[in-house]
Amino acid sequence: MADASAVLNVSPVIPVVTIDEPQDAVPLARALADGGVKIIELTLRTESALTSLKLIATEVPEILVGAGTILTPAQADAAVAAGARFLVSPGVTPALLSSMLALDVPVLPGVATVGEVMAVLEQGLDTMKFFPAGPAGGPGYLSAIGAPIPHVRFCPTGGISLATAPDYLKLPNVACVGGSWLTPAAAVAAKDWARIRVLASEAARLGR
Repeated sequence: MADASAVLNVSPVIPVVTIDEPQDAVPLARALADGGVKIIELTLRTESALTSLKLIATEVPEILVGAGTILTPAQADAAVAAGARFLVSPGVTPALLSSMLALDVPVLPGVATVGEVMAVLEQGLDTMKFFPAGPAGGPGYLSAIGAPIPHVRFCPTGGISLATAPDYLKLPNVACVGGSWLTPAAAVAAKDWARIRVLASEAARLGR
């Protein structure tokens, strides 16, 4: 079983990115890396997502590229074949978790309740995605989980911004946060890679 701890330690923020046009993939990834964020969770929400993932994996090797929004075993297989070096799911089922773990890449399964955390723990994992972080209870909820289950480390994602990220990062059971604010749709559409580089630089400075 691949250890996901190293994934959580790359950056205080993991950019959660949706790319519509594959030609934007490489310059976007390079802008993040130049800003000091050496990791990207590329969501499989577009038909061309796997193409974008493969381009980043091939042409921007300095960035750790993973695939997000994994919903099925087939998506997990395809993502790893395209070059994904870690997998992230918004939620998890026993079948999906089993299939992802069989691929021997780090896995961040999505959880939102204490019962889900315990179910993932039973499979030998102690690093998880907490999603959707804001609607599910935010920093207060994660702090409460930390009392009975202090050894699980989370990457909360969903509704987090540059302003609210520090509220999560100060918790002892939060290793990093996921956020889409680093790659705003308007900046990507305008190919404003300088803007994304600045946002990445701001995020990189959030480290404790």
